[in-house]
Amino acid sequence: MMPEASGPLQGVRVLELGSTVAGPFCGRLFADFGADVVKVETPTGDPLRTIGRHFEGKSLWWASMHRNKETIAINLKSEEGRDIVRRLMPCYDVVVENFKPGALEKWGLGYDDIAKDHPSLILVRISGFGQTGPYSERAGYGIIGESMSGIRSITGDPDKPPARVATPLTDYVAGMLGAFGALAAMRRRDTTGKGQVVDVALYESAFSMMESFVPAFEKLGVVPERVGSRLHGHVPNSLFPAKDGEWIHIAAGNTSTFRRLAAAMGQPKLADDPKFVEGNNRLVNEEELVQIISDWSQDWKLDEIYEYLVKNDVPVAPIYTVADVFRDPQFAARDMLLDVPHEEIGTVKLGGVAPKFSESPGVIRWAGRAIGHDTRTVLERELGYSAAKLDTLDADGAIATRPPESTAAE
Repeated sequence: MMPEASGPLQGVRVLELGSTVAGPFCGRLFADFGADVVKVETPTGDPLRTIGRHFEGKSLWWASMHRNKETIAINLKSEEGRDIVRRLMPCYDVVVENFKPGALEKWGLGYDDIAKDHPSLILVRISGFGQTGPYSERAGYGIIGESMSGIRSITGDPDKPPARVATPLTDYVAGMLGAFGALAAMRRRDTTGKGQVVDVALYESAFSMMESFVPAFEKLGVVPERVGSRLHGHVPNSLFPAKDGEWIHIAAGNTSTFRRLAAAMGQPKLADDPKFVEGNNRLVNEEELVQIISDWSQDWKLDEIYEYLVKNDVPVAPIYTVADVFRDPQFAARDMLLDVPHEEIGTVKLGGVAPKFSESPGVIRWAGRAIGHDTRTVLERELGYSAAKLDTLDADGAIATRPPESTAAE
């Protein structure tokens, strides 16, 4: 039996336009916590349906990204399709889009077009460089934002080209900022009755994670370089070798934590050595300290040093693969790996909902649905369209629907 919708956002209504990751993740956060989210995609399918791994021809990334959402297919290149979206937008508290700036205005769907009759609308706009500025019209993805934010210049090994995180990190951060911005705008609307635009730029989403380097450059002229697995200014915080060829990450940059590490190493006097006594001292003498810890760590097998340092209250972790995640009891204990019903492949394992709420937790009700799964349901419910009108729109290519009997049978 499919779980009922729950969560602190029950009653909030979101219309999600756009595609791929940033906008859809923003909508996904709302959906996980109980909001009614309708995903709009082109009748040929969102590009995300073609990205990543597939099982029995079905996108597994789509199954996760678009869980808990109703899915409708509308052709925004047609006047009829644009008119449908124009009519839908006032039905929702929040609209999320991540088209290139100017696209909505070109279609007559810009904020000013809609807000004149629906002033309480909140429009979340996610784009590469924001809605203003000399780069606003440029195309952009999360990785482009990362490249221009400075993050990639400090990511990777110093003797190799700049690296990237092997997941669209900035797109996810932008989605979170979009959701946070929408909730803040909703709080403001509670007192003013007016909506507003929440303008999220991918490059700014990445740049927000560079905050410690901004004053350091302005005051000291410091341009950070790539330091591999280490963390700038926090020593020791890095990978260390184990006897069996594995690696373990030890994060003991705080002075109190470093004292516990030194004691666990059987070298408590390290914590009182003038070269290592405070964070700035450890930073200046980082190479020497890293070598001391490495000499100690490589006398231990990975499992042994991991268990030993955990017992001694030192922050430490092995480098997990996805297979390791599936075996770890912590993920299971907090419902972070869940079997979710999927209309076409039975069930699919998805990552759980985060964060956890004590009184109104979010739930996963279903995996991402097929193209046009809910087109008829949504347009009948929101706009009062008849079956005959929907058939005509479908035949004209303005929408894509599933036959009424296939939707009703589920």
